[in-house]
Amino acid sequence: MLELLSEHACFGGVQRFYRHDAQAIGLPMRFSVFIPAGAHAADAAQKHPALFYLAGLTCTEETFMIKGGAQRVAAEEGLILIAPDTSPRGANIAGDSDAWDFGVGAGFYVDATEAPWSSHYRMYSYILELRNLLVQELGIDPQRTGIFGHSMGGHGALVLALRNPQLFRSVSAFAPIAAPSQCPWGKKAFTGYLGADESSWQHYDASALVRSQQGKPALFPQGILIDQGLADKFLPEQLLPEVFEAACHDAGQPLQLRRHAGYDHGYYFIASFMKEHLRFHARNLR
Repeated sequence: MLELLSEHACFGGVQRFYRHDAQAIGLPMRFSVFIPAGAHAADAAQKHPALFYLAGLTCTEETFMIKGGAQRVAAEEGLILIAPDTSPRGANIAGDSDAWDFGVGAGFYVDATEAPWSSHYRMYSYILELRNLLVQELGIDPQRTGIFGHSMGGHGALVLALRNPQLFRSVSAFAPIAAPSQCPWGKKAFTGYLGADESSWQHYDASALVRSQQGKPALFPQGILIDQGLADKFLPEQLLPEVFEAACHDAGQPLQLRRHAGYDHGYYFIASFMKEHLRFHARNLR
């Protein structure tokens, strides 16, 4: 059952914030939804395309809706936008708030297998649960659902799409952690959540997932869109888009990786190219 926390008129539609009991997490979770005019309730005769946005480290369900500048174009394109929180809250695990890149605000969109994280840190399954719930509750067309995200959320969007192309028909990312098995952020998170066996990490590494598709038809023949700022301080050590680019090339997966001089890792960069991402998804989901 969804609990409506607040709503606000926005570009002819409505911006809402919800809380619900998440089975995958075992705790209440929050998420935000922008619903354009004409898509206010489930209607069996008219389902609507939807786009999930996964935010990055330290963010919440509010960050994208406040900073992303997405609602105006979503209203024009008739897209429902959904942004979940980035981790469980209130798990009360010792040390879960000690670091900004692990624990609270840093769920990394994996299903943890290591104690004590495995009891609640199941963000991969939660995103799938939320998608299925909102197909029922908000009139989302299950055949026209896309996903995108930023940084840690870009990693999550790529992984969820590559592992579930039948559920997410379009995917893009802003400055994603594109090869987490090979970077400090990813190694820290994967060791803590998944353990030391690096073979288990490959299920949550977008570059490894693409590379495993060599010799098979492309999962996204319409292409994957990634934007990356060249003034991003995390680019050299943490993001590794060139690894994902090489994997796509080897697997025959179309990729548009756009590099932008002068842009950093923040929401000024994201807002600058948001319109193009939304229209990319709108085209793919028509």
